[in-house]
Amino acid sequence: MENKKLGFIGIGNMAAAIIEGILSTNAVSPEHICMYNPHFEKMQRFAERGCVVCDSISALAAGCDVIFLCIKPQAFPAVFEELKPAVANKKASDVLFVSIAAGITFKNLRDALGSACGCVRAMPNTPLLLGEGATALCRTENVPDASFREISRIFSCCGIVREIDEAQMNAVIAVSGSSPACLYRLAALTCGYAEQRGIDREAALELFCQTLKGSADMLLKSGKTPQALIDMVTSKGGTTFALLDVLDQKDFDGTMEAAFTACEKRAEELSI
Repeated sequence: MENKKLGFIGIGNMAAAIIEGILSTNAVSPEHICMYNPHFEKMQRFAERGCVVCDSISALAAGCDVIFLCIKPQAFPAVFEELKPAVANKKASDVLFVSIAAGITFKNLRDALGSACGCVRAMPNTPLLLGEGATALCRTENVPDASFREISRIFSCCGIVREIDEAQMNAVIAVSGSSPACLYRLAALTCGYAEQRGIDREAALELFCQTLKGSADMLLKSGKTPQALIDMVTSKGGTTFALLDVLDQKDFDGTMEAAFTACEKRAEELSI
């Protein structure tokens, strides 16, 4: 992205994490990062480090080569009302849009802009805030390999990146976008149970989190399937067997599949 200007519309947690990753790795110089947000305090810490604050969406769009749309799907109509005329005189090849909004398709973006511009959709997750994110990316056919590599490099500043097809973007939300909430809920339940049994809550959280880390490493490094790892820790008639038996009785698998489906369906509903 050397000599290219990046623009961020919306400076929430995700945008802040992306900008932080860019600055911490010197991927782009601060003066080449432009921002627009209705509330200045969201931009202040980056402005103090040399990033450029724009007073309108149109001002940002006029001066940027890559525009990150870091807004909620519900905000798109109002944003595009100002964005569309701002990019109307630009060639489709002169600007690249990167959207992190769930459910907003390439067709939605191009229809709203009235242009066959190059677009990248990204589905990051909240561990991005600690540089441990998992981001799925897809692109339109007119995004050059070199440009896509640069976008991938930006998200790689904050974790791992994998390219998928757009048809899979709504499904991947359940895989990595929304799934942290499941783990946080399990953490809350586990630590609450531990506390009821007289175990120090902080100690329980540390034990649980290390268990998550270790289990993730087992999945990635052992060469064994998830079922094989389940079998390793489960003895018939043992404690893990008793735990899993209750989950089976409560149709845990069916409940989770229904939750994944609901997540994907909601993403489809958010399409404008």
